[in-house]
Amino acid sequence: MSVTMRYREAWEGFWREAPDGPGAVFWDAEPVLTSGMHLARFEPRMVDPGLPLIDLGCGNGTQTRFLAQRFPRVLGVDLSEAALEHARAADPAGQATYRVLDAVDPAESDALHIELGDANVYMRGVLHQCEPEDRQPLVDGIATLLGERGRAILVELAEAAGPILQALARRPTGPPAKLAPVFRHGIAPGEVADAALPVYLGVAGLTVLADGELPLTTTEYGPDGARIELPSKWLIVGRHA
Repeated sequence: MSVTMRYREAWEGFWREAPDGPGAVFWDAEPVLTSGMHLARFEPRMVDPGLPLIDLGCGNGTQTRFLAQRFPRVLGVDLSEAALEHARAADPAGQATYRVLDAVDPAESDALHIELGDANVYMRGVLHQCEPEDRQPLVDGIATLLGERGRAILVELAEAAGPILQALARRPTGPPAKLAPVFRHGIAPGEVADAALPVYLGVAGLTVLADGELPLTTTEYGPDGARIELPSKWLIVGRHA
C-alpha cells in the first residue's frame, strides 16, 4: 500500500508553488517556537539520543536543520520531491540529509529500518493531513522505523483546531494568504479525533509514554496583529515504557 497519486500530486503542486525562505508557508514557524518546544519534552524521554533522528514530513527542512544542530545524524524525509528541493537548497552545508519516503508503504519503511537500524522520529502535523485510509499504515510505518529502542514525538492538531481553521477559511476577505494555497491544492487539514490517536498507536504496538497540549504556532497573523496559534496535542511513544 502507498499513498494515493492524488495526494502525492497535491503536495508536489503545493511545494512547487511555495516560495523559498523561512516562514514562507503557513506552518513554517521558527524552530524556537516549534521543534525547540517539542524537544524540551522529547529529549529527556529518549532511550538513546545517539540513534539516527528522522524528521518525518520534513517539508522545506526548517525544523530538520534545527534538529541537525542537536543530534549526530538527522534525516529529513518527505513524500514530495519538490519539498526536498527546497530543503536541500536551504541547507548548502549539508547539516542533514534528505530523501523521498512514502511512510505509508511498508516496504519503504522496512527498507529504511534495515539501512538505519532503530531510529528516533519527529513528526509534526502529518497525520491530520493524511487521507483517512492512510493514517493507520502511517503509524504502522513509524513503529517499524522505531524498532525496539527508538522513540517518537508526534504533534498533531487537536479537534479544537477545526473550528478555528474553518473560521479562517470563511473570512469575508478570504483565508490568510499562506493558508489559501493549502486549501487550493486540496490538502486542507483533515479532522482526526483526539481519541483516535491512542487507538492508531495501540494497533501499531506502540505505547504512549507521555502526552500533553501546546499551541501550534503558525506564520500568519490575525486582524489584531497576534500570531495565529492552533491547539495541538503531543505524544511521545515507543515499543515499551
